[in-house]
Amino acid sequence: MGLLTVVAIGGNSIVQSPQDIAGDRQQQAMDQLAASIADVQAAGHRVVITHGNGPQVGLELRRAELAHQHEDLPPVPLAACVALTQGGMGYQLQLALANTTRGDDKPGAVSLVTLVEVDAGDPAFHAPDKPVGLFYSEQEYLEQARRHPDWQFVEDAGRGYRRVVASPRPQRILSSAAIASLLHNGHMVIAGGGGGVPVIRGEGGAYQSIDGVIDKDLTSALLATEISADLLVITTGVEKVCLNFGTPQQKALGLVSLAEMEQYLQEGHFPAGSMQPKIAASLAFLRSGGKQVIITDPAHLNAAVRGSAGTRIVP
Repeated sequence: MGLLTVVAIGGNSIVQSPQDIAGDRQQQAMDQLAASIADVQAAGHRVVITHGNGPQVGLELRRAELAHQHEDLPPVPLAACVALTQGGMGYQLQLALANTTRGDDKPGAVSLVTLVEVDAGDPAFHAPDKPVGLFYSEQEYLEQARRHPDWQFVEDAGRGYRRVVASPRPQRILSSAAIASLLHNGHMVIAGGGGGVPVIRGEGGAYQSIDGVIDKDLTSALLATEISADLLVITTGVEKVCLNFGTPQQKALGLVSLAEMEQYLQEGHFPAGSMQPKIAASLAFLRSGGKQVIITDPAHLNAAVRGSAGTRIVP
């Protein structure tokens, strides 16, 4: 059987603005993405696709908040918004893959709404720092704080106030066995969208959802570990990881060892809000027995998988 490969696609790689989500441009982006992923499969890989949902979940939250404010419709929890984006984006990508691969004899792609267990005692729940949803004026912020006394807010770079939520670490993918079974039967699988819907164990061991946003690259690395993937591919906005990014000393990285990348991470080469979580997820996968990680942009996905582009990290 071919290499088992998890391909993690950034939400901003799919669209750049809410206007793109509302129109046909997101489906067009999915069509382009599907063509690249079909090429990866044609090269002999068994493929799982994960994806971000930052712009998309922001739009869902905005819709829900405006409907609640102006039409008095029931509020929609963040966990439900994450699930909605998983379903909507999964449908679009599944449709694109069905059209791209029609006529071949392989089983079709399957999209799963994915629950991810997190630790109720994760320190992130005591220090929420992930901005989500609308920007509020001071007056709107005070009104939202009155309506939702359990929400926390921060001022965001002078642009207004935003709600912040916890970003707990993923502990277990509830559907990893189902994903492995689908892969065994030849299906491509779309899972872990937006990092998954976070759930915790409640009284008696029952699962319950909890508001939070899980880093999709950490979820991708955990899923890759749980299904014993050979390769984790993380797409981002640049072809290769760079040291001293944006300076005259900028240096693109090709083949890098785990130890070298750990050193670069400790030296502070990777910004916390962009490349750092991708590097952290890559290292977590390799430390757990993964064989290799590729980081590149969507345009170089196929070339990187074939070894002629991107940054490749090995143990």
